Amino acid sequence: MSTPSDLSRAEWVKSSHSNGEGGGCVEWAPAHLTSGTVPVRDSKDPHGPAIRFGTAAWSSFVAVVKGGELPA
Repeated sequence: MSTPSDLSRAEWVKSSHSNGEGGGCVEWAPAHLTSGTVPVRDSKDPHGPAIRFGTAAWSSFVAVVKGGELPA
């Protein structure tokens, strides 16, 4: 089990798939990839919780999104 890292100083990047109309705003903290997890949060709630994905799971998810394999 890994110890969660402090995200208070994380630099968040908005997903290129987020829309500019106030919905679907997902951010991730790429600098935390070295910890073995990828923190993801809702940009509309920056003080809310972040979900942490394992790097392999995150890579698989990104590949599916880029490949257009998710149902609309």
